[in-house]
Amino acid sequence: MTVTRCTLAALTEKIGFPHAREELSVTDRVAALVVELTGLHRVTMPPDRFADLLGELTTVTIGVLPDLHESPVDDFAAAFDLVVPAADPEQLDLVLDAASNSPLAAVTLAMLLRGSEHRSLTDGLVAESMAYSLLQAGPEFAEWRRGRPVRTRPAEIGPAVLTERLDDLLHVTLARPHVHNAFSVRLRDGLVHALDPAHVDPSIQRVVIDGAGPSFCSGGDLDEFGSFPDPAEAHAIRLTRHAGRSIARLGAMVEVRVHGSTMGSGIELAAFAGTVVAAPDTVIALPEVALGLVPGAGGTVSIPRRIGRQRTAYLALTGARISAPTALSWGLVDQIADPDTLETSGFSGFSG
Repeated sequence: MTVTRCTLAALTEKIGFPHAREELSVTDRVAALVVELTGLHRVTMPPDRFADLLGELTTVTIGVLPDLHESPVDDFAAAFDLVVPAADPEQLDLVLDAASNSPLAAVTLAMLLRGSEHRSLTDGLVAESMAYSLLQAGPEFAEWRRGRPVRTRPAEIGPAVLTERLDDLLHVTLARPHVHNAFSVRLRDGLVHALDPAHVDPSIQRVVIDGAGPSFCSGGDLDEFGSFPDPAEAHAIRLTRHAGRSIARLGAMVEVRVHGSTMGSGIELAAFAGTVVAAPDTVIALPEVALGLVPGAGGTVSIPRRIGRQRTAYLALTGARISAPTALSWGLVDQIADPDTLETSGFSGFSG
């Protein structure tokens, strides 16, 4: 795989021709297009026309923004999958490594996020699930799976999700602490069923979701990845029992309390909630692209709605880990609070 580099002015001169879609594509082994956002005085193409044409390219598009730039450049920068500052070349290197190592997953992610702002909840979940299933049948995921054999673990005893009713509050706890609440089929189904009463019982006014043990949710259970023999059937099941949709439908009444490792599906699901409270030790990341996949628990829908598609692309492409303060400054979480200060029976007294 290669990386194509050019200036904004040079790209606008080329991108209008049909052959550009072939030459600047992952099928022509171009993993990423890196564009220096300079030379604006030579650009005659309107930003909206440029955005339409750039969105047709099947490669990861990266704008490099100079420290001192003309404000109209921002209109063009908004069209890219992500923008990195010229003063931070390490950030660009992280993105290019991901695009080169998992080009099909990286491009699929980028194209999913391009349309995320205009899709409904249902349309977004369908698009993500279809992309996820296709990639599970692809070569990049197969290579990752070969390098990580499935481990045999003893059968689990007891429920994967616990519930408690306290007056008008439904308290739901992820209960696989021995594996940092890895998101398994049992946990997914248990969470969906645990939330069902909140959809039909008007006496439930509030829902709190948290996790037992050292982490809220460390992401998908890796030993179950790719375990369905038929990706098409897995797609249908995923849409039928989607915990993210259930949380999103409940909206403002849901508060998710995250702590420790909050990776992949952990933060994807939490981001659907009306309020996300993070403990100071929370660490957040989206590692799926390195596995040859895209987020599969609704992250391409929930996370862009909180932090925008470009920051989502950066998180997902690089797999970078961010702290609770960074997540708060971005809007990915709404509060930081010590778990000892939180009362399960109400929302008062939270520290921000």
